[in-house]
Amino acid sequence: MTSIRRTAAIAAGPVLALLVATTVAAGPGETRHARGTFVDVEGNKIGHIQLQQDRHGNVRVNVEVDGLSVGLHGIHIHSVAACTAPTFADAGGHYNPLVHEHGLENPNGPHAGDLPNLVVDAEGHGRLIATTDRVTLSGGPTTLFDLDGSAFIIHANPDDQVTNAGNGGSGARIACAVVER
Repeated sequence: MTSIRRTAAIAAGPVLALLVATTVAAGPGETRHARGTFVDVEGNKIGHIQLQQDRHGNVRVNVEVDGLSVGLHGIHIHSVAACTAPTFADAGGHYNPLVHEHGLENPNGPHAGDLPNLVVDAEGHGRLIATTDRVTLSGGPTTLFDLDGSAFIIHANPDDQVTNAGNGGSGARIACAVVER
């Protein structure tokens, strides 16, 4: 029995060393995952967001919400971690630390917080899976965890992805989620 335990410990040694090396390589205090809970204008929980940064610095955005009107809805990262219903105005403007214009298709854009439209199906279920290299969950000039944090806002209308004024015509803010570590 003792020889079996020693063999297991010897075999586990390299795996443990690799795990420790991987953890150290990621850097102390670097956030690689984040999340948030969407609330609507009445303060009801309607969904969630999950964020994951890969080793190349790309952030995968996974949004799931329920109870929205059918069709396309603009969704953006906003500059302040605040979601006071009913207007969500305290979330500030679009997250734009590099001072670009709005829109994924704008030649002078996009903002760091610009994302493709959220698609809501006939049952009111909305889902967005996207990847961005314009923000980080770790440090740097485009971190979502700057001094005032950030939030995701879902808008009433689709974003035309070009127009700088009026944020692409996406309209009123109808849901909000603060980004949390």
